[in-house]
Order: sequence, then C-alpha cells, then structure tokens
Amino acid sequence: MRLRNTFTWAAVVFALAVPPSLLAQEAVLELDPAQTHIEFTLSDFLHSVHGTFKLKSGTIRFDPVTGKAGGLVVVDVTSGESGNGSRDRKMHKDILESRKYPEVTFTPARVTGRIETQGDSPIELSGIFKLHGKEHEVTLATTVRRGGDQLAASTHLEIPYVDWGLKDPSTLFLRVDSQVEIDIKTVGRINMPAAPQ
Repeated sequence: MRLRNTFTWAAVVFALAVPPSLLAQEAVLELDPAQTHIEFTLSDFLHSVHGTFKLKSGTIRFDPVTGKAGGLVVVDVTSGESGNGSRDRKMHKDILESRKYPEVTFTPARVTGRIETQGDSPIELSGIFKLHGKEHEVTLATTVRRGGDQLAASTHLEIPYVDWGLKDPSTLFLRVDSQVEIDIKTVGRINMPAAPQ
C-alpha cells in the first residue's frame, strides 16, 4: 500500500512540475466541409470526365514532435457527381455501390515534416484509406499554409480503383483509365500546442 501511494504522489509531483506546454503536445485540425473541394478526373480514350465529392467531416490530430497522428476524415460518396445524370447513376450503382458503401474514410497515422508559422510547408500525411469496404495504406504529399489558427492544405493522389476491387467501367467500345486522379483543397482551424518555454 505504501509503495503504491509513493508512486501516486510521484506522478502528481511530476505532473505539477512539467510545464503545460510539454503535457499538451497534440495539435488538432478541424476541417471545414464548406471550404473543402474534392475533385476527381477519370480519363478515357476521347476525353476526361471531371466531377466532385463533398467532405462530410474531418478531424486530424497529431504530435508535432513525434509525428504520431490520429483522427478521421469522412467523404460523402453519395454526393459524387460529374454533371451527367445517367453517367452518375451508373457510377453510383455499378462502380461505387454508394448505397452499400456511402462513405470513404481516411484515418491518419503519421505526419512527417514541420508546419511553419508562415509560408508553404511541405509535409507527408500517412494513414489508412478505406474505400469500398477495404483498407489501403497511403501517403499523401501535402502542401499546407498556416495563418494564425487557420490552415489551408492541398494534395493530389491517384487511386488505382480497379486494383482496389472496384468494377472496371470500360466496355468494348470505350476504354477508361484504371485509376482516378483526386485533387483536394481544404481549409480548417488548427490548434497548435504552445512552444516550450
């Protein structure tokens, strides 16, 4: 009992002695769906199809010192549209199966790089991308710009959707690319830990 009490008091003393800036090392970024633009491009033999998806929610937490990250980013698959009704219905029914898989998620695991207080900062954001019920490890090369408590970010990724298990929409007379290009631009509010004194 005495040994346990000693450990308890030691933990309390340590917590009081360590500056708050060292105890709260986690940064939190809340993405704004209204200021997030997700665009996709799918090329075929004759032209390229362009469309959009909407962000449902997004929170990214990370330790600026260790790079360890967490949180969840959720994209509304049912919001996908390319401006052509019949094509979009086929996309949702046959390719994305959006009734069965209404969301795409990204779970951050690590942030590599430093976010500067001014100017552009190149970082890498690694994590698990879940599409069509299957998980895939990805690393996103991302450019961020911080201004006070606001952070703007942009990234580009290519998704090999056929290799990832989605149906190939190509036909005998129309061949489309087996991967889709995604461009994301987003703005959010970031709460960074105070620098150690």
